Amino acid sequence: MPAFPTAAKAALSDTQLRRNLAHATGTIRAKRAAVVGEVDDWEELRLAGEAIKDRVLRHLPHYLEQLEESLTAAGATVHWARDADEANRIVVDIAKRHEADEVVKVKSMATQEIGLNEALEAAGVHAWETDLAELIVQLGDDLPSHILVPAIHRNRAEIREIFLREMGNAGRAAPPDLTDVPRELAAAARAHLREKFLRARVAVSGANFAVAETGTLTVVESEGNGRMCLTLPEVLVSVVGVEKVLPTWADLEVFLQLLPRSSTGERMNPYTSTWTGVTPGDGPQEVHVVLLDNGRTDALADTVGRQSLRCIRCSACLNVCPVYERTGGHAYGSVYPGPIGAILTPLLRGVGHDEQTDSLPYASSLCGACFEVCPVRIDIPEVLVHLRGKVVDAHKEGSTLPSVQDMAMRAASWTLSSSGRTGAAEKVAGLGAKIAGRLAHAAPGGAPVLGALPGPASGWTNARDVPVPATESFRAWWERTDGGRTEAE
Repeated sequence: MPAFPTAAKAALSDTQLRRNLAHATGTIRAKRAAVVGEVDDWEELRLAGEAIKDRVLRHLPHYLEQLEESLTAAGATVHWARDADEANRIVVDIAKRHEADEVVKVKSMATQEIGLNEALEAAGVHAWETDLAELIVQLGDDLPSHILVPAIHRNRAEIREIFLREMGNAGRAAPPDLTDVPRELAAAARAHLREKFLRARVAVSGANFAVAETGTLTVVESEGNGRMCLTLPEVLVSVVGVEKVLPTWADLEVFLQLLPRSSTGERMNPYTSTWTGVTPGDGPQEVHVVLLDNGRTDALADTVGRQSLRCIRCSACLNVCPVYERTGGHAYGSVYPGPIGAILTPLLRGVGHDEQTDSLPYASSLCGACFEVCPVRIDIPEVLVHLRGKVVDAHKEGSTLPSVQDMAMRAASWTLSSSGRTGAAEKVAGLGAKIAGRLAHAAPGGAPVLGALPGPASGWTNARDVPVPATESFRAWWERTDGGRTEAE
């Protein structure tokens, strides 16, 4: 993937994408606002969610060891995976040991993060996504663009075409007279998936929460496809990020109020599935849990960035973000798009190694809407600014010459540290503004803006409209009008 500014520029030219995103995010925002407004103690719930998650992060080794003990006592097998390769090897080995040539999957961000589908495919095991939106993405040979609604960038006419064209290549074909009526699309997906549910011996899931006290894993969903995966196959493998642990069963009460309202705008999820190890004669008789690090301990070590590990993957921050609404998720080049992806991806991968990852902390206007809706109070703008500093510092290492940005900032610091120098600069800026005003053009909103600027300034104007500077500074106006008195008269 290219850096975010390049990818975003291409996305902005896709008018159909922007219409799809604006409609979908606007609908979800309105639903969320309505159900959150019903809860008198919403802020207290947010504070409770933040406190529980922070307690987990402060004592993560203790709760992970407790979780392992509880899972093992309940008949599950626990595996520890330091990175994506190790996690993929564990899951592939389990599938091959059971001679499975296919697995059914519950929607899972963790398995997307590690590229599990591709690892299974390379080993000769087909991985079938069963979440409706994930199925659309998989059949369309596409990439997810939203945490909660991976196919948010598609409309129903596009989905119909994908089903008609691709379903027959992956199993039961769509009816030839399929229309784009949502009920018919869902029925076609249900018939296509049912044979896979009944045939598969191995299933793969993630988990929204893992309770250390009891060894219970929890998955919340809206369709019931996840529950089919969690109950029908003989073997269940769950890939769970180490940050998903909760101390006690009672802690679920807080998050099962926060998550559905923040994600789908519902009072509760239609399907909330919990399972604790193996129950003889009921459900999978072999249960594996892969506890995944893959950069999470590095994020934990970052005293500012560690708050990102509170994330419960609700996607509320995406739905209010003006940048995401206009560019979509693909521009972020990660399975974690939007504001949370702009901080989580650099924290997991590290900065200073990849231009695309380093561009993500800048994919924001810092408006703060993401913090206002976050159910666990992640201060995303604070982390974005923190990561921008880390990116700058990473590129300074080993460099003997200052960058253009460094020189500009030093010049600004020297100018603004003196009242006299600042006043002189304002006078020069005023003269420049008179000249610039003749070169300006009207922006869509009507305000005059400058076009593309030459030289180093082009890096700024390639992605932004630059307003024409005022011809008179505030200090000059204040002096001329005696603080506004003579002008008022």
